[in-house]
Amino acid sequence: MALPRCIPVLLLQGGALVKTVRFQNPRYIGDPLNAVRIFNEKEVDELVFLDLDASVKGTSIPFQLLEEISGECFMPLSYGGGIKTMEDIRRIIQIGIEKVIIGTEAVENPSFVKQAVVEFGSSTICVSLDIQKTAIGYQLYTRSGTKLMQKDPIDFAQELEKLGVGELLVHSIDREGMQNGYDLDLVRTLRKVLKIPIIASGGAATLEHLCEGVRNGASAVAAGSMFVFHGRHQAVLISYPDQAALKRIYSSIQRK
Repeated sequence: MALPRCIPVLLLQGGALVKTVRFQNPRYIGDPLNAVRIFNEKEVDELVFLDLDASVKGTSIPFQLLEEISGECFMPLSYGGGIKTMEDIRRIIQIGIEKVIIGTEAVENPSFVKQAVVEFGSSTICVSLDIQKTAIGYQLYTRSGTKLMQKDPIDFAQELEKLGVGELLVHSIDREGMQNGYDLDLVRTLRKVLKIPIIASGGAATLEHLCEGVRNGASAVAAGSMFVFHGRHQAVLISYPDQAALKRIYSSIQRK
């Protein structure tokens, strides 16, 4: 049986790699092409690139950069940020990116998702949900966590499944960059009501965190800080668990 996917999520801003904490205060990490080359050597399962400027500021999708990234990348590649039209999706796929991740447009205009699924297929369409845990429950945001939406995130996730979305990338805003583990309550809640794959994101820093994510219902686990920082002083270092470590994670899950 295949191992659960373990996915680095890399944030783009102005053509550079950055890392945020709770979707704020982006810190420069380095050049995206260099990161891709390192991840190639480490035989990463899949890479996700999310463009912050396209998501928040509405800047153009960086098609030229994406073409360069795709040309270097030896593993499955997904992109999200600023996707608003069927032509955007078509161009991204033509570049060689297998999957598009739709965030703001999916939440604000669900009919767009329905059309995208019809034209490009469920396996091509992933929706990103930015969710924050508050005193009154979970709340749904768009534009990289800057705009609160008056939609229940659990109900909306079910709506997306009915629309034919292939999988969900679920970001926990309050845990993003904090390295204190996934919001397991959120993962379990979504797993109870959904059949489609769920990618847990936000908070992972250790192999045990990855294991907990899968054990509690995530189909795949994603992380940012875990794969770009090292040590207590958070020095920039691109890393990824070796296959033996990932197999140990899988074995421990199976024994539970």
